[in-house]
Amino acid sequence: MGDIGEPWMWGMFIAFVLVMLALDLFVFGGRKVHKVSVKEAALWSLAWLTLALLFNGLLWWYLRGTAGDTVADAKALEFLTGYLIEKSLSVDNVFVFLLIFGAFHVPPEYQRRVLVYGVLGAIVMRAVMILAGAWVVREFSWVLYLFGAFLVVTGLRMLVMAEKTPDLEQNPVLRFARRHLRITADDHGEKFSVMKNRVRWFTPLFLVLILIEVTDLVFAVDSIPAIFAITTDPFIVFTSNIFAIMGLRALYFLLADVADRFHLLKYGLALVLAFIGCKMLIAPWYHVPVQASLLIVAVLISASVVASLIATRGGK
Repeated sequence: MGDIGEPWMWGMFIAFVLVMLALDLFVFGGRKVHKVSVKEAALWSLAWLTLALLFNGLLWWYLRGTAGDTVADAKALEFLTGYLIEKSLSVDNVFVFLLIFGAFHVPPEYQRRVLVYGVLGAIVMRAVMILAGAWVVREFSWVLYLFGAFLVVTGLRMLVMAEKTPDLEQNPVLRFARRHLRITADDHGEKFSVMKNRVRWFTPLFLVLILIEVTDLVFAVDSIPAIFAITTDPFIVFTSNIFAIMGLRALYFLLADVADRFHLLKYGLALVLAFIGCKMLIAPWYHVPVQASLLIVAVLISASVVASLIATRGGK
């Protein structure tokens, strides 16, 4: 089944993303300093989920009329499965974001601006990685087996490291930035840089932004190979990935105050990666249907969420 992305489809989707980012930045309070409430985060999460499902419905309707029911059903299912995987794996970003903001004592009202620019950087990085990955897979199909082995190892590593907290002070990117950039000793609100005696200084909030971007890059290395196990269609990979990223900020503020109740979710995410890696490795002998992949991923995530809620009930 070939790629479905026509040039006009790519253009319209990219235009849609740019319009939504502009609305977020200049209309819906993206430049206004405020603490995002749970209600606001829930509404934005619902909005992004609705837009993703609406997009999938429109894609199915268009393909049904141009390529037939079989292609339309297959691509819609691939998008839904890819979106669920990317959305689930993005929860792991939330735990790390909480750690970073807590380590730098970033007030809640400034976290939104950091994540706005974090999403902008994430979209650019993921677009480059997805297009590069699609080209590599198309030219060297055997690389999918490397992706599979990598995901299995990553999943097992996540199982072992699930309860360990990363040491940010030993982060090589952070240490490099502190050695080569002028960093102010005090905070300056939501500013990323300030001028002192005609010299540009960067604020601690800029270090936070760097760590947020690096975190997303690291997680993209896991999540993008995962979706290539579902489909190698660049348009499906890109759109499902971007929809998940666009809703990441809202998901963070929705879970920020209750993240401790979902600590077992990391085990579910690790099992998801391990399963997807195994799916890619056994592909020459057995092809796991997309429907089965969707069901297994949904069961693993749901089970880890339910287990987390049961384990932490009563405030334990």
